[in-house]
Amino acid sequence: MTSTIPFRKNPFASSILLWVRTDQPRQQGMDHWQGPHSQIISATPGFEEYRQIHLAETNPGLWPATQGVETAIPVDRRIDGVAEVTFQSVLSPLLGRKQTRLAYQDEINVFRRTLLYSGLPNTSRWYEVAGDGEKVGARALIYLRRRQGVRTGLFRKHLTQELVPALANTGVLTELRTQVFMPWNKKLWDTPDVAHDNPTDQRFHASLILGFTDAAARAAFFAGEEITTLSDRLSEFASAVHAYKVSVALTYVKDGVILPTYKA
Repeated sequence: MTSTIPFRKNPFASSILLWVRTDQPRQQGMDHWQGPHSQIISATPGFEEYRQIHLAETNPGLWPATQGVETAIPVDRRIDGVAEVTFQSVLSPLLGRKQTRLAYQDEINVFRRTLLYSGLPNTSRWYEVAGDGEKVGARALIYLRRRQGVRTGLFRKHLTQELVPALANTGVLTELRTQVFMPWNKKLWDTPDVAHDNPTDQRFHASLILGFTDAAARAAFFAGEEITTLSDRLSEFASAVHAYKVSVALTYVKDGVILPTYKA
């Protein structure tokens, strides 16, 4: 299949992968992120949207086993959550430098490792799907690692012209977001007292967020034949596909407005 589907937004977005501290209860860290830390981030000027993607504590990997592809999520690199930020413009990151410094100072209170992945403008897409607008009762967050030797342009082409249309055409998604990342650069988010180790063979090159009506629909999707067929083809382009079960996605800033209470 080679086609394109319409997308609702083509934003400038970035994602920060987060690992909470292990010297305190995990839930304590998740609560601090959801509470005090979110207030610091939400007050950053220039945001179009700010979401926290909380990942389930138990996450061996939803993606079906595929020959030559790492689909089991390594325990020592298993992510706890992701901060998804959509900017109002390419200049927005400059507007938030003061507030970002406060976030730097608070990171040590909750996180042990943070990694920023970002893309050039127009490399993130929020797609229109058949169930777009329906309530999202369950989500999956997927990270893709480009296979060595596959050019970035070819990887992106497969993602946007084959994988995404095939996913959209299943008719079961209520949300579909994609990001294709620039090469990872520690200097973009080198916060103090927090680890930023990211070996070359562990880096990611794209992400997908899939929304479903409920957890049963999500489970059926990953157990179905369609995903196996997609995975066989994807194995030519990706060496790792880590599919996380999302426990909740919380929105703190929507359409440039800080919400009085977060919206799940």
